[in-house]
Amino acid sequence: MRAEIVAVGTELLLGQIIDTNSALIASRLAEIGVDCYYQSRVGDNHARIVSSLRLALSRSDVVIVCGGLGPTQDDITRDAIAEVLGVPLDLNVSVLRTIESYFDRLGRQMPESNKRQALVPRGAEVVPQMKGTAPGLICNVGNKVLYAMPGVPYELEDMLDREVLLDLLKRKGTRETIRSLIVRTWGLSESKLSEILAPEIERLDATEDVTLAFFASRMQGLKVRATAKGRDEAEVNEKLEIEKAILESTLGDYIFGYDSDTMESIVGELLYDKGATLSVAESLTGGLLASKIVSHPGASRYFLGGVVSYAREAKREILGVRDLPVISSEVASDMAAGVSRLFSSDYGLSLTGVAGPDSQEGKEPGTVWIGISAKDDVFARQRFLGGDRERVRWYSAMSALDLLRLYLKESPRFYA
Repeated sequence: MRAEIVAVGTELLLGQIIDTNSALIASRLAEIGVDCYYQSRVGDNHARIVSSLRLALSRSDVVIVCGGLGPTQDDITRDAIAEVLGVPLDLNVSVLRTIESYFDRLGRQMPESNKRQALVPRGAEVVPQMKGTAPGLICNVGNKVLYAMPGVPYELEDMLDREVLLDLLKRKGTRETIRSLIVRTWGLSESKLSEILAPEIERLDATEDVTLAFFASRMQGLKVRATAKGRDEAEVNEKLEIEKAILESTLGDYIFGYDSDTMESIVGELLYDKGATLSVAESLTGGLLASKIVSHPGASRYFLGGVVSYAREAKREILGVRDLPVISSEVASDMAAGVSRLFSSDYGLSLTGVAGPDSQEGKEPGTVWIGISAKDDVFARQRFLGGDRERVRWYSAMSALDLLRLYLKESPRFYA
């Protein structure tokens, strides 16, 4: 079975958006044993999309199209598919009701343009949309199949895993069950992670029961994806549990969570389980740390509040920080202790440092101090973080939460 991916969008050709969708689709196809021989990108032009789809169908058994299913006039993928199939577009009332319900939940009236997303090539099967408004399509073309999915990455990934790959497996004739476990890590570089996992990957290559792949997840750390095949779900789950135990033994507390876990959700649950409360004091992150914490539902159970003490005077007057260099362990410690006093919280967490692009107090951008106040104990740890200003701020917030996680778990790494 040969597959081909066609990514639609003029923005892809102009370099305004990086085509991560094709990479994701290709990796998922490889996991289920489907060869991907061609990938192409085409702009928002009806004739060229039609030409690209016809070429793909002429040489591949499976064509997966992503993008161009939105509500605007340049979203013309469904029109091009209808021309390739030689069928009209019909208004699907069920899809229209689903889109209307989506806007009702938001308390907004559906724009007239969104009706375009309920147009379906006659004879095509609709893939329900769970994350947005654009449904997907499954189109039979003789003994071949064409799948169309929206270009929004998180919508595409949900649809791909939930419907498209399952349909493809049925057509492929396999009875195998395939499932992946995502292991989330923080604190290792990609090269170091590769070095640590190299012996395990080599071992797995010989067995072919489980495959490992690792990749960056924007600024959420590095993910390790373990994928297993088996005759049924029980066999697959058993293989993944064995591999999970091996990875935990190998990576230890560099693992902070699994699948949909986030750093803030893990830290939040640790605090809740201890019946403890937290407050934060931020300088270089300017409220980003608090924002991440409250992004987890239920944060009010343990998070009391925060102070953005960006100016030196705010650090002294609000948090009682000593008149010392701001980028220092002493100031990070004073900030953590001060915010803990201010909110009467069990733990105080602080950040001070240089986000860049300029140096400060003779310290280079990326120099960060994290403070933790816990009852009578106050700690400060230094981190050197790379990247531009945005990345330094984001990495700082993640690193602060990770340090608190290690402290709450009484991990030896905290004291290393």
